[in-house]
Parts: sequence; C-alpha cells; structure tokens
Amino acid sequence: MARVVGLGLCLGFCKLCSRGRMILRLKRCCGKRFMCALPGDIRDNPLLDQQGLPRFNAIGPDHVVPGITFLVEECEVELKKLEHSLEGETKRRTWETVVEALELLGSRLSYGWGVVNHLNGVQNSDKLRKAFQTVQPEVVKVSSLVAQSQPVYKAMKELETNNGGLDGPQLRIISSAVRSARLGGAELTGSDRLRFNKINQNLANLSNQFSNNVLDATKAFDLELSDKRDVEGLPDTLLQLMASNAAKDSANFESGPWKVTLDMPCFEPLMKHSKNRELREHVYRSYIKRASEGTHDNTQIIEDIRQLRKEKADLLGFPNFAALSLETKMASNVQNVWNLINSLKEKSRKASEMELSELQIFANENGFNGKLQLWDLAFWTERRREHLFKMNDEILRPYFPLPKVLHGLFNLTSFLFNVEILPDYESTIETWHPDVKFFNINDDAGNRIASFYLDPFSRPAEKRGGAWMDSCLEKSEILDRRPVAYLVCNQSPPVNGKTSLMTFREVETLFHEFGHGLQHMLTRVPYSSAAGINNIEWDAVELPSQFMENWVYDDQTMKAISGHYITGEALPRELFYQLIKARKYMAGTGMLRQLYLSALDIELHTSSEPWLSVLDNVAAEYSVMKPLKEDRFPCSFQHIFASGYAAGYYSYKWAEVMSADAFGAFEDVGLENRDALAKTGRRFRETVLALGGGTHPSEVFRQFRGRDPSPDALLKSYGLS
Repeated sequence: MARVVGLGLCLGFCKLCSRGRMILRLKRCCGKRFMCALPGDIRDNPLLDQQGLPRFNAIGPDHVVPGITFLVEECEVELKKLEHSLEGETKRRTWETVVEALELLGSRLSYGWGVVNHLNGVQNSDKLRKAFQTVQPEVVKVSSLVAQSQPVYKAMKELETNNGGLDGPQLRIISSAVRSARLGGAELTGSDRLRFNKINQNLANLSNQFSNNVLDATKAFDLELSDKRDVEGLPDTLLQLMASNAAKDSANFESGPWKVTLDMPCFEPLMKHSKNRELREHVYRSYIKRASEGTHDNTQIIEDIRQLRKEKADLLGFPNFAALSLETKMASNVQNVWNLINSLKEKSRKASEMELSELQIFANENGFNGKLQLWDLAFWTERRREHLFKMNDEILRPYFPLPKVLHGLFNLTSFLFNVEILPDYESTIETWHPDVKFFNINDDAGNRIASFYLDPFSRPAEKRGGAWMDSCLEKSEILDRRPVAYLVCNQSPPVNGKTSLMTFREVETLFHEFGHGLQHMLTRVPYSSAAGINNIEWDAVELPSQFMENWVYDDQTMKAISGHYITGEALPRELFYQLIKARKYMAGTGMLRQLYLSALDIELHTSSEPWLSVLDNVAAEYSVMKPLKEDRFPCSFQHIFASGYAAGYYSYKWAEVMSADAFGAFEDVGLENRDALAKTGRRFRETVLALGGGTHPSEVFRQFRGRDPSPDALLKSYGLS
C-alpha cells in the first residue's frame, strides 16, 4: 500500500503531490545556520534540525507541539510574503516565481509533519496521540490557506495559460496544481469556504480517531490459553509467538501459556491451523467486530465521515464523493469503475462457487460434519491445499529467513534496474526502533541516489497493522535532496533469538512494498511535486508494487530468495513447482473478495443509505457465503476511512491489469533469457519507475509496452481466461 503522507497537510487540496503532502517550501536555510538563528526556547527542538535525516533518537512527543506550531507559524508568514510578491509582480509569471517558490515555501513544515505522522503510525503512544491531535488542526488550517490563496491560484492559472518554454512534467504539474486548488476550495467564497474548511478539519480528526480505534481494539483483545488441547494443530512458530506474547521473559512454547492476539502474524495462522473449532469461531467473531463496540467504536464515525465527504462533494459541485475522488484518477468516472468490476464479477463468482463447493465436499470426505461456516474456511482451505500440493505455509516458512529474502530481493533489483543496494552501517543513522535497518541505493558508478528504512516486524502495542511505503524525503533538485523511503511491514518477528521466518505471503508483501519504494527512489523527475509516486493518478500507483510480486514465482528469483535457515538449502524444486500450481488455488474466491471490497467502497461513497444497509446489499451480490449478521469489518477498513483509498479501492484491480501486462513483457522475452530480461528491466526503470507523476500513466505504459494494457494477462494469472 502506498500510504497517504501527511494526512492533515493536504486533504485533497493540492495535486502538486498526489498523496496529500503539501508542496510548499522555504528558501534553503534548514542547516545549522538556520538553527543558530532560532530563539533559544525552540533552537534545540530536533524537528527543526532538518539538515539531513530525521533525528529519531532525539525526537519525542514533547517536541511535537512546540516544533510543529513554530513551523506552521513560519509557513503562514512566508505565505503572506509570497502573496505580496505575486500581487505586486508586474512581469509575466514564471516557473521559478510561482512553482519553485511554492516548493521552497513549506518544505520545513512538510518535513517536520511528515516525521510526526510517520511516528504516529509506527511508535504510537498516548502522549504522542495527544500531541498529534493538538497540532493537526493548525496543520490542516495552513494547508487550506495555501490551497485557497487567491494570489497563488491566479498565478498558477496564468502560468497554465502562458506556458511557453516549460517541459512536459512542468506542464502536468501546473495543470494538476490548478485542478487541485479548485478541488481544495480555491473558488469557494464566504460561508461555503468556511464550511469547507471546517469539513476538512473534522475529516482529519475523524480519520485519525478511526485509525486509533482500530489499533486500540486490536490491542484490547486478550485471550490466554493454558490447556494444550486448545492449541492442537498450531505450528511451533505460532506457539512460540503466542508464548512470547504471554510471557516474554519466561516463554515456553511447549507448556504455555499462550496468548492469542488479533494482529495478522497470530490471527492468520491460527485460523488456518487450529483444530479447536470453538476457538476459531471465537477469534473470528472477535476479528470481524474490531472497533465496532465499547470505547473503540467506529460505527458512527463511518457515517460521520460519509456525510462530511458527501457535503464536501456538494460544495464543489459533484453529485457524490466518488465523483469527486475520481476527478483525479485514470478511471475518471463511476461508470468506468463499475465497468471494470462487472467485467470480472461473473467469472470470479462462478469460479468461487465451484471452489467453495469442492471445499465442502473435501471437508465432508475428511471427517467434517455439516455445512462449512466462515470460521472453517481458512482451516479447510489450508487442509485441501496440503492435500493437493503437498505443502502449507509452515512447510515453506523455514526456507524464507528474512536476511536471505532481502539478499535475493536486492540482487534481483540490481540485475533488473542496474543499481546496487547496500546496508548503511554508519552510526549516525538514527532509527525509531532497534529492529529498523537503513540501506542505500547506488547507481552503476557507485554514486548514492536514494536510501530507505526497513521496519519489518509486527509490534501490536504501538504500530498500526498492514504494510506501506511512505516518503521520508522526496527527490528535489531545488532542495538538493535525494529520495528516502520508509518501508513498513508487519511480518512475524524473531522469537527466542531465532531469525524471522517469513510466510510466503509475507515474502510477497515485502516485494509489493519494495515496488512502491523503487518508484519513489528511482525517479528521474527533478521536481518533488511529480517525483516518485507524487502526482500519479491513484489507480495507477499500484503498478510497480504488484509487478514486483510476480517475481516470487520466477525460478531464478526463488533460488535467490530462499535458503533453509539451518541448512541453507534453496526451496526444493518440487515444492517450487507446487507453489506455482497453487497460485491459482481459490483464485476465484480471492478475486471476488477484492471486487466485493471495491464495490462496497464505491457504494458507500455514492449511496445515501445507512452503511450497514449498503454492506448487506453489496454482500448479497458479491459473496457466495454471506457475512455474519454481526460482521462489522468496515469498522476496521482503514484503506478507505483512514488512508488515501476512499472511492479508490478499485485501484488495486485497475493497476493489476497493467502490472500483469507489464510482467508479460518479461515473459515474452523469456524468463531464462537473462540478457533480454536485463534489457527489458532497464526499459521498465526508464519508464514506469523513472517518469513518476510527470507523465500520464497511460503514456508511461505505452512507452514501456508499446501499446495500451490488456486484461488477458491478469485473467490468465488467475486461471480465469
């Protein structure tokens, strides 16, 4: 997932950056000289020391309010200066006097707020939350001031009209900026503008509250087991994790106790392997009701967010929020989204009906009595997978120790894209947790071109769930900055001093997020507002991430990323062949689930019915096995209520059409033809990874593939062609 950075900074106002970061920069004065000029009471605040990477060892919750308050006030002062200069300017507007001025104007606020926003996701605490919530309204307020600045808006429109001498990315940046300012309320006046800004404030607060409730509800679940019969069937890796959850210092996975949690490294393998059906039911029901009751209840927050989004769309002249959201996406309108969903729905539903029927027969033939329930599906799906392919996640896990997977991933990246990835052992690199590692990317001449942090492991007490790529620094010629990324996962942590052994799905997830990171880090666009994934239409942003997932099914790549944690032996050939065959196992059910989420997202943002009614209606059409009456999974659906995928979840499928077709270019030249693969990889780098948001995604794809994308490769990969 590509995360919306600096959620409170933009809230959709400024398409200078497609992910919500305000592209406003001050003149380059963020080094030691600037720090010396600050007043004494703020001078030592580490959020203001922006000469390099964030000083994570020094930054604490107490720095947030004074640091961000200072940066907001500073930004407001510089905005007034810029407005004054634009109003008094009699010469023709230029790129330097308008766009570069904006890029310089708020870089320090963008830097500081980006760090705070990042820590709120990976090192959450009550103290940090309080500080975050205190300053977020001021950050939203200043973003609105910039979005709705009439001198800035008029200057941008003038530059859009008189654009001689500008290159393609510059023209696209300006056009996006004008549109985003309009969508950010620049053309609203009076009470409409006041209400629009209030809506943005409320949405920022509700989104943060929604995310906090999910984290707290996940942490609040507490189920400790002490009877060995309750953990029958669970693999040793899960027992070790559960024993560590129960008693970190004296954990004994053989005798217990064992603590069940609802974070993915515990929940998913428990549902797949627990022979205790009552336990599976209890854990499943708890999972689907997260954040829907008690003190962590998102039930009303969902309706509040929907109502505010609808009102925002009304103010801007759109019939619903989906239409507003799609104004900046490739799909462009709701009907095109439904065309995509409907084109895949029937084949997926028929395949899913057949798969679940076969699963029911298999379960009955192997000792199960009665009709399968939702809490039985993962368990019997895994048993049938074992029967058909002679493997499961636990058989595969020993072959995927994290260091080996990283080594193979980095070698693949180096081979395809002509770069080198090396760990940075400098003691000056500060991180927010001891498990976080820092790496540099060098070009073929040995020059450093980018860097990234990797935070791989689950920490349910402080780190939100899921996986994402976030921006630490963006490529900027005017600021002389190289791109730096945050890559964040929630995979199985090391237990009892052993290395982290990854499930195959965790390997795929790491490749996925690294694909996002590569687009951020290998960009050649010199303007931060279109570098990396900035300014890319949201339904194309998943192309490189989903493209990278395909490589885990490549023979040479598998040899490189797998190595038994004891013997070093690569994944045996027979297991690899079975893994490829298993790729299409239950593919129809998986596809239908994604279409279900996509349809639900669009309906929630076009319908005026209560969200529970919308959920029931969509489930009836897109589910072979209907959800339980108490199912409240939207209460933890952070993609659309606490991230950037609102009325955009379909983007995964939209981009998957392109990513499958893009990987087809490598298959066309032969995955064994290393010279041809390297040549194709260089072309992928110089188009998809390099051109960023400076070129429309359709043109980028055509430059790489020589034609428009076709859905044939996607349907083939799912066995649905």
